[in-house]
Amino acid sequence: MLANYLPVLIYLAVATGLAILLMGLGTLFGKLGSRQPTDPEKLSAYECGFEAFEDARARFDVRYYLVAILFIVFDLEIAFLFPWAVSLGRIGTPGLVAMGIFLFILVVGFAYEWKKGALEWD
Repeated sequence: MLANYLPVLIYLAVATGLAILLMGLGTLFGKLGSRQPTDPEKLSAYECGFEAFEDARARFDVRYYLVAILFIVFDLEIAFLFPWAVSLGRIGTPGLVAMGIFLFILVVGFAYEWKKGALEWD
């Protein structure tokens, strides 16, 4: 029974060891080269292309979130397409039809979002 899980345990041990090693090296090199930058631009906060806000509850345009959701949808589509492409020989025509329906639904959603103007940044 342990022989079945041994590769997974080895993988987890190597990944944990590598993570600890890289974090330790980052901390060590960060302390060795820690000079305070003299340029005020390097000290300023920067995130998502926006200047820092004074109020954390500032409103964003809803189109920003629609584009983010669109990215997630198409990212998930790719995550479903890889295993489908690998197993297409075994699942045959029903799998091809199911993926066609799945992609059609995604294209309809994309066309709807495009028609509503969610991708326009006026």
